[in-house]
Amino acid sequence: MIGQSLTSEKFTSDTGARIISVRTSDSLRPFIASGTPGVDEWEDYILLIDSRALDRECLSKSLTECDSAMHIVTVGSLDEWQMRNMQVLPSAVLFMIGGRKVSDADVSAKICALVERFQTSPVIVGADGDELAQLLHALECGARGYIPTSVGIKVAAEAVALARAGGVFVPASSLLAAKEAIAPVASRNCCLDSLFTPREVVVAEALRRGKANKIIAYEMDLCESTVKVHIRNIMKKLNATNRTEVAYKIRELVR
Repeated sequence: MIGQSLTSEKFTSDTGARIISVRTSDSLRPFIASGTPGVDEWEDYILLIDSRALDRECLSKSLTECDSAMHIVTVGSLDEWQMRNMQVLPSAVLFMIGGRKVSDADVSAKICALVERFQTSPVIVGADGDELAQLLHALECGARGYIPTSVGIKVAAEAVALARAGGVFVPASSLLAAKEAIAPVASRNCCLDSLFTPREVVVAEALRRGKANKIIAYEMDLCESTVKVHIRNIMKKLNATNRTEVAYKIRELVR
């Protein structure tokens, strides 16, 4: 109608799934087709927060086409959801940050705010990247899952279902990255363990890093004379004549 603007939209997939889209406007009440239960009557819905209107609508439609029983309320921000005065809390919150980093101060603050606001509802973060550091940061903020946009829609739907069931979703790509990061350390420790006692391993690692005897003694809560005994034993096992040679040979061992 001329002179009027559409303030909210309803998308209905072929499977009968219902999606309510909410945008900031003078009227935040969505249009609901006759005979369809109002969103406020739903006892189980997922809150999808994404500041990008097209992205959130596409994701909502895809998720409900994947699972017709999934009810989704989409908003651009937490403030928009609060203006709706919903009668019940969502069963899960999917917060999409796009190409931004979880480590960005404002993004971390928003995740923490969502976790605090929805204490009984798991918060899942969706992002373009799958970096291990960003995943860990999201979990530290209290998120119960991290979904990179590199996964398929079926995996995303299963990740949301897992969080709603009390689990934590971690993408396989991030786990593989963690394995690659841990493997060199594990290999290095294995080499040293086969040659030295547990305390000698710690001392040998400290020598490799160039730490002084006093620092090693302080960190290990030992007397400096005890540290010197460990160093002598290490030198004997490596057939080294000084600390520099010890450090060099240890570095060669752990390559």
